[in-house]
Amino acid sequence: MHDHQAPGEATLGRISRRLMPLLCVMYLIAYIDRQNVSYAKLEMVDALGLSEAAYGLGASLFFLGYFLFEAPANMILAKVGARVWFARIMGTWGLITLGLGFTQDATMFYVLRFLLGVAEAGFFPGVLYVLTLWYPQRRRAQMVGWFMIASAIANAVGSLIGGALLELGGVAGLAGWQWVFLATGLPAVLLVPVVLMTLPSNPADAKFLSDADKAWLAAELAAEPKQAIEGSAWRALLDPRVLLLAALYFGMPLGAYGLSYWLPTIVKGFGASNLQNGVINVLPWICVALALWALPRHAAKHGATRWHIVAPLLIAAAALLGSVLLPGAVVKFACLCIAAAAVFAGQPMFWSVPQRLLTGAHAAAGLAAINSVGNLGGFVAQNAVPAVRDATGSTLAPMALLSAALTLSALGFFLFLPRITEGKRAP
Repeated sequence: MHDHQAPGEATLGRISRRLMPLLCVMYLIAYIDRQNVSYAKLEMVDALGLSEAAYGLGASLFFLGYFLFEAPANMILAKVGARVWFARIMGTWGLITLGLGFTQDATMFYVLRFLLGVAEAGFFPGVLYVLTLWYPQRRRAQMVGWFMIASAIANAVGSLIGGALLELGGVAGLAGWQWVFLATGLPAVLLVPVVLMTLPSNPADAKFLSDADKAWLAAELAAEPKQAIEGSAWRALLDPRVLLLAALYFGMPLGAYGLSYWLPTIVKGFGASNLQNGVINVLPWICVALALWALPRHAAKHGATRWHIVAPLLIAAAALLGSVLLPGAVVKFACLCIAAAAVFAGQPMFWSVPQRLLTGAHAAAGLAAINSVGNLGGFVAQNAVPAVRDATGSTLAPMALLSAALTLSALGFFLFLPRITEGKRAP
């Protein structure tokens, strides 16, 4: 057994060293481009004469474009390969982000945010699908965890540069919010040739793997249990387990995007300057990165159960409620740090469930369906959070809404996850 595993582990190590850094850098840039709007908001609202609700609608249209085009995008990825399709995604979302820097009015903002969602559609589920081609099931949750750490780093980097870029107002005749979009859109465009030159479309095209490596990986993947969905890949979109997983996942992005979108506004309410805001907001994302590293390791070592998904959601719900009810800015912010870490921590274990149920083209369609429906939680969050703020006058009251959503999500996972896995040990 040991002799069989040793070359396999060496192969997986080579794959991880060559594949994961590039995927993580791409996701880091994607996430900065997605979240830069929360910092641009601090000046852009007044510059364009938008209300909080109108700005929330514009920010959330990203998720509508993402929802409508995610499944078709992932189906194309399965046909043309990761190299070409990920390069296309990077180029288009970079150019649209640059365009956001020259937004003239609310209508232009709405159109560009929607198009940004269309451009990026398929990237995150595309990576989840690509991981099923490169890694055996037992390693995927850890790889998703490493990949998602890039989103935490992106938020931390975005916090630092978002606050700093706002201070560039007046340079070259541009406002600070314009610099936020221009400086974060350019790296995506510059990464396109890097992706085209270095990312293999699939393991068979990987020059860094020997024939023996490729044969071992193919045998490992072929030996795994196959999914039970028959027919065309589009059937995966209507499979009851896929639809239920999408519904259960809904609460995770709702909590995550509601919190990350609103954090700079909450910290500003504590009396922080733009630069202080950026520095302070690094702390929650350090907590997120640690949680995304630690929880998949714990699950891999002790065996994954549904509690690896349910417990973080309940902790996040309690911490968000604490941020509203407990006194003092420091205590409130500590609660938000705990909530941020917990709301992201269970996601690698969640994604290991559909990755086990689906393979091949079904995985491309099913993973996209789950992520696109679930990410409508981001659309809801970015409209509901400012609406609650406008109704209550409190920057923290929306956290109670997110807390309730995460509690419902945790209850759903606890009740339905064992049924989805059809009597197998709950993931």
